[in-house]
Amino acid sequence: MPHNAATVAIDTPNFARLRDFIAALAELLDGHPDEAQVLEQGADLLRRLVSQDDWLPDEFAQPDPQHYQQFLLHADSRQRFSIVSFVWGPGQRTPIHDHRVWGLIGMLRGAEDSQGFERLADGRLQPAGAAVRLVPGQVEAVSPRIGDIHQVSNAYADRVSISIHVYGANIGAVRRAVYSPEGHEKPFVSGYSNRLLPNLWDLSKEPPQ
Repeated sequence: MPHNAATVAIDTPNFARLRDFIAALAELLDGHPDEAQVLEQGADLLRRLVSQDDWLPDEFAQPDPQHYQQFLLHADSRQRFSIVSFVWGPGQRTPIHDHRVWGLIGMLRGAEDSQGFERLADGRLQPAGAAVRLVPGQVEAVSPRIGDIHQVSNAYADRVSISIHVYGANIGAVRRAVYSPEGHEKPFVSGYSNRLLPNLWDLSKEPPQ
């Protein structure tokens, strides 16, 4: 039975927002900008995306009681960038880790705290300034050039938080590292929490424009 327009408006995520973000970021990268431009202009695009919370499907917003979830939403066909939703259960946090590529983190729901780290001459890590708290609509950048080692945690002990991350590679396949406070590295490849992608392209499920 076909959906009527009212049902579609309620039941279907507003994928147009995510499609528009994907198209705009791909167009930006097509111009071969330097990293500073990517982070500045990409942050504006991501800020626009996370300022509205009507487009993320419920399947990619589900927490796990044991660990945070990293759901792939889109991977560029040339693997120039990937978009993931990070879903944080109450009180969950990452280990200290790096990315090895540029990244943008935009807050969609709840809040998260990001503590950057810097390496001392003896190899140990120490916090680099105060932790940054992101709330919905705010965006933070990371990269090996400007600071790439941090630890992220859900700012809340009693609710789920969700952030949208954009990376300059297929981040689930990038060989990265987690760190001990003494600076010891342990390689890892994160992969993704989902096996299937959201269907952004079935426009028949969307209300007429």
